Amino acid sequence: MSSEKFLFAGLMSLGLAVLGGYGLSQSAVFAQAAEDGPGPNLVIELTGQAEGEVVIDLLPDVAPAHVERMVTLAREGAYDGVVFHRVIEGFMAQTGDVEFGKGNNLRRAGTGGSSYPDLPAEFSDVPFTRGVVGMARSDDPNSANSQFFIMFAPGEFLNGQYTVVGRVVQGMDVVDRIARGEPPRTPDAMAKVTVAE
Repeated sequence: MSSEKFLFAGLMSLGLAVLGGYGLSQSAVFAQAAEDGPGPNLVIELTGQAEGEVVIDLLPDVAPAHVERMVTLAREGAYDGVVFHRVIEGFMAQTGDVEFGKGNNLRRAGTGGSSYPDLPAEFSDVPFTRGVVGMARSDDPNSANSQFFIMFAPGEFLNGQYTVVGRVVQGMDVVDRIARGEPPRTPDAMAKVTVAE
């Protein structure tokens, strides 16, 4: 895989500028709380400074192929031990590199995927608000595979550009504590990822 799986730096810069321009208060940005839908739910046990549980309500009606991929990888245990390799303050926390995102050598974390083929984009009109989970990809819209990111704050500049797969319905306080960095000096990891129907 020659291209890294990451959110474009240019889009990120634009998005941070846009976020800054909104002038929203902390309470306005962080007041949004998603309700748990029909699921399935991805239950993530985090270790590190953000120790705790995060529950993501997956949205199969919005992105069926991507949700199926995440459920498959979770059930196989592929996400267990994978670190958050790219965490940007005020933007998002990215994880899910089952190929290079675990173990002691994380030099290539963020550049891999899984043993399954990349997925065609499933873009929707679901907006990237705080707690929304999207699939990471390269510059090819049809290159999402296993990596995903959780939004710390709204990122409307991503709308229609990345596949939305779910929303955090429990544990945003845990997400907020994930160590920052690209990569973080001591990254947090998904110790165990399970699926609850």
